[in-house]
Amino acid sequence: MLNDKLVQAYQTYRMKLRAYRFAEYLISWDSETEAPVGCFDVRSQMVGVLSSESFKLMTCQDTVDMINELYANLNELDELLQIEIKHAKKSLDKLTKIPEDEYVSYMELLSKSSLVWANAKKNNDFASFEPTLTKIVEFNQKMMKYLETDTLKGYDTLLDEYEEGATQVVYDEFFDTLKKELVPFAKKVCSTKTNYHPLKETTYPKEKQELLTKYFVNELGLDPNYTVVKTSEHPFTSGFGSTDVRITTHYYEDNLLSNIYSVIHEGGHAIYELQCGSHLEETLLGGGSTMAMHESQSRFFENIIGRSYPFIEKHYPKIKSLFEEELDGITMEDFYFNCNEAKMSFIRIEADELTYPIHIMIRYDIEKELMSGKLQVKDLPARWNELVKDYLGLDVPSDTVGVLQDVHWSGGSFGYFPTYAYGSAIAAQLYYAMKKEFDVTEDIKHNSLKKVKEYLKENVHQYGQTKLPQEMLLKATGEKFNPKYYIEYLKEKYTKLYNL
Repeated sequence: MLNDKLVQAYQTYRMKLRAYRFAEYLISWDSETEAPVGCFDVRSQMVGVLSSESFKLMTCQDTVDMINELYANLNELDELLQIEIKHAKKSLDKLTKIPEDEYVSYMELLSKSSLVWANAKKNNDFASFEPTLTKIVEFNQKMMKYLETDTLKGYDTLLDEYEEGATQVVYDEFFDTLKKELVPFAKKVCSTKTNYHPLKETTYPKEKQELLTKYFVNELGLDPNYTVVKTSEHPFTSGFGSTDVRITTHYYEDNLLSNIYSVIHEGGHAIYELQCGSHLEETLLGGGSTMAMHESQSRFFENIIGRSYPFIEKHYPKIKSLFEEELDGITMEDFYFNCNEAKMSFIRIEADELTYPIHIMIRYDIEKELMSGKLQVKDLPARWNELVKDYLGLDVPSDTVGVLQDVHWSGGSFGYFPTYAYGSAIAAQLYYAMKKEFDVTEDIKHNSLKKVKEYLKENVHQYGQTKLPQEMLLKATGEKFNPKYYIEYLKEKYTKLYNL
């Protein structure tokens, strides 16, 4: 018979762990947005202390005994606590395999690594980032060994951290399908000429872009009582529960579309967090189910909604009113085309929908080679440039727009990138199911996405981490993950756009 005091002990443990995570989240947010550059050495020491204490809390014998006993008596717990204990057991089994001193040193390293990366990117200086990245890669290679199980080996252990059940076999099959179905189509589209007018090469003042940010934040329904927007080198979403959600953007005065779609993309992440079930607020099950499901929501709002004809038709008058001189002579149809133009380009986050998964394939191939030891960090720029040439037909002019463009590896996020393409495919599958329920175009034009958000809350957001994407997809769409919807969506859209 399970002792009620054990459940109470777990609830106390959970609250302490949430407090540590809250502190770590705030430090990370501050580091990425406004911390003075001179503070990072001291900050890393403080992060080391916090990481050590939280690691001890999660792996001490009292915690181990408590989690194991609760796990052994799952049938005596309520359904929600059963799910939470299963998560806790899996996390505990992983953590206890990692030496504490190595974990703490790694956390200290990561507390400074994003600054090193940002400076390297700014100065086109991969050599200055190489020593830090080498240490990060070496830790992840060791962690793969620590986390291996009978069913997960090598790079699969890292992939599982971001998308449970998605192994190299799963991703290889997915990307092979995209290579076969989309890459030839993308090359055909990118070589097709059109008569649309390109946006001017001019200055789009930051002050006006900031007004546009506020406009789209309001249009997406991001409640200012629970959300905030700042700037960072690389746009991201962060937060703690459904009452504290934060997003960032980056302003480029020569690129109007960058900020618009950064805000809408990160806004998609924020909507997911804000609509997570309130019954999960005090648990460890809040937030997105997996990274692919989270990315499905950001990519859904950025692309399927944000780059759609009805969305741009509705919001172009506001954009034009702010940038009347800069957009002089640009019709709504011109702007729509510019928002969707397919072209081989260097920057992943600026890439169009059609070529975007090609950028992910490059990173996926590199990560497999890095983690297997086939590729050394010092050879990363050359390998990157080689794959960009092979996949996109481009000669990379600098590491700033090449291997240094993404923040992910500086944070140790190996295994994350594939979830972007996987999430895009999930988004398309949800979209086709959604269209059977109501008129999405009408909701965009006249209802401020009310039905769209209600549908996603009902089928995805409310569940937090209590269900895996496979379960939600099956419930919402009536079938398991199927990339045919992603391929159909892209081919249908770009065939029409380019009059093929």
